[in-house]
Amino acid sequence: MEGVGEEEMEGVDHLAHERNKSEFDVDAMKIVWAGSPHAFDVSDRISKLVASDPGFRKDNRSTLSRKELFKNTLRKAAYAWKTIVDLRLSEEEAAKLRFYVDEPAFTDLHWGMFIPAIKGQGTEEQQQKWLPLAYKMQIIGCYAQTELGHGSNVQGLETTATFDSQTDEFIIHSPTLTSSKWWPGGLGKVATHAIAYARLIVGGREHGVHGFIVQLRSLEDHSPLLGITVGDIGMKFGNGAYNTMDNGVLQFDHVRIPRNQMLMRVSQVTCEGKYKQSDVPRQLVYGTMVYVRQTIVADASCALSRAVCIATRYSAVRRQFGSQNGGPETQVIDYKTQQSRLFPLLASAYAFRFIGEWLKWLYADVTQRLQANDFSTLPEAHACTAGLKSLTTTATADGIEECRKLCGGHGYLCSSGLPELFAVYVPACTYEGDNTVLLLQVARFLMKTVSQLGSRLSSKKPVGTIAYMTRVEHLMQCRCGVQRGFAELSADLVEAAVAHCQLIVVSKFIEKLQQEIPGKGVKQQLEVLCNIYALFLLHKHQGDFLSTGCITPKHAALANDELRSLYSQVRPNAIALVDAFNYTDHYLGSILGCYDGNVYPKLYEAAWKDPLNESVVPDGYHLYIRPLLKQEIRTARL
Repeated sequence: MEGVGEEEMEGVDHLAHERNKSEFDVDAMKIVWAGSPHAFDVSDRISKLVASDPGFRKDNRSTLSRKELFKNTLRKAAYAWKTIVDLRLSEEEAAKLRFYVDEPAFTDLHWGMFIPAIKGQGTEEQQQKWLPLAYKMQIIGCYAQTELGHGSNVQGLETTATFDSQTDEFIIHSPTLTSSKWWPGGLGKVATHAIAYARLIVGGREHGVHGFIVQLRSLEDHSPLLGITVGDIGMKFGNGAYNTMDNGVLQFDHVRIPRNQMLMRVSQVTCEGKYKQSDVPRQLVYGTMVYVRQTIVADASCALSRAVCIATRYSAVRRQFGSQNGGPETQVIDYKTQQSRLFPLLASAYAFRFIGEWLKWLYADVTQRLQANDFSTLPEAHACTAGLKSLTTTATADGIEECRKLCGGHGYLCSSGLPELFAVYVPACTYEGDNTVLLLQVARFLMKTVSQLGSRLSSKKPVGTIAYMTRVEHLMQCRCGVQRGFAELSADLVEAAVAHCQLIVVSKFIEKLQQEIPGKGVKQQLEVLCNIYALFLLHKHQGDFLSTGCITPKHAALANDELRSLYSQVRPNAIALVDAFNYTDHYLGSILGCYDGNVYPKLYEAAWKDPLNESVVPDGYHLYIRPLLKQEIRTARL
């Protein structure tokens, strides 16, 4: 290729000098990021396995048509399953392999929602029947809750499940257009079964929304069963992104299923048509929700750290302005404006990683308590997972876009990896609970807690993430002039919920620092990141802190000075801090973020691989371009 030197294409490590600046043990930080030596070993081994296998190639996704893209995803999913079986990977290793394949696919909902729903809401008999089939992928499931007309308002779902005592069956029906199931991943073309949520009607009486296992397609020829209308909902935002997934639409026309296909761990319908609660507490249903949301928070740290890794490496490679006497231009990462935008995102990636670890512990703790009929921590756990899901996904989606801007014009290229990463990630702000709706749920929990502070009937003091409320007795003296109740204050309450969640993130980061952290300089670097995260929040919301008297103008000025100082401390370690994520070039999927920093030759080479460059003279030249140039276009007759 003309203009590219042979030496430039050899992959010289242009970031080696940056790595030599590191003031801490990078290998030790990799283990801290992974969570444990074991977790690091599994992650490192599986990521390299995927990266080295050409069967998992993904660099051509943005150039494929929708049909090619989807078929390629089917191939990869089947290949991944074959790899899992052939290598006899454990459940943990298999999950990591699917993660590093890095492609939204029907398997996501099968493993992430269908199976957990049966485990959480199915009886032992139902689990014994359905889980072995699902684990072996002899059936493929999806999670059909959201409808064309309702998402966050689950109680407003319109699909019905009417019990027929004559045949001992439920009749699943979509009574309106807006009751069509809409969005479930894997539903459009692949899933054989669905956990479908519908309004339960027994003897003419409604009993709320329940889950049902419904077969959608024949296990012989994959054709839809009688009464099932199902298909794909069409192209989504982005090039590849979620267009690898067959998000679907589903309508039921009086579809009959056996009574025992209602998930009956919590509530049951007898063959005589009696609706009754089982001995298992209804609160157990929330366990699945807590599980799913804590995984979303964990995914947020992965997505944000990925974007930050790309932006940080490229910021060290890119040089602009500042040349002295013909010397090299200034690295973009050395500009304070770049640092003030980039380093808070780096700190956020670490903060979200640690809050994800804590939520994993919280889920295990809540599950253990629920099994012992202890529901005392469930409201707090529900509020934590709802609020932190909202906080981390919003911050991550915004952070990915900020990283794209931090990469300048080249960040707009698909080969930067950032446009597709954003398109894949941004749906997280709405699925599994719209972020604003979730924050209002947190606000209700907080208001209930505050209302009980002065109650003589409540002798319990707030504990856990709301323990700080014991120090705010003055809240009980506060009064608001608004007369229209909760709805009028909803915007203010959303802000209060965000502040509460940010306090949790900061406090859990501090708790992480109180643990024993081995490795030279590792703890010190984490302390710097923790302080950046907290002080940046103070800086960003300085007006609120000042207007409420929480800080003085002098405190604000000191905080800003300290923040600038902390950025200078991060600068020599920036590349090492993103290296600690231990992402392969395959997983990053970004030329701008490649490990060796050899960006420009790789961008140049990638450009020539685009399908438009397969011919020198473009298709359409003789029909459209030549007539223009030769002034041969005739005025059309109207």
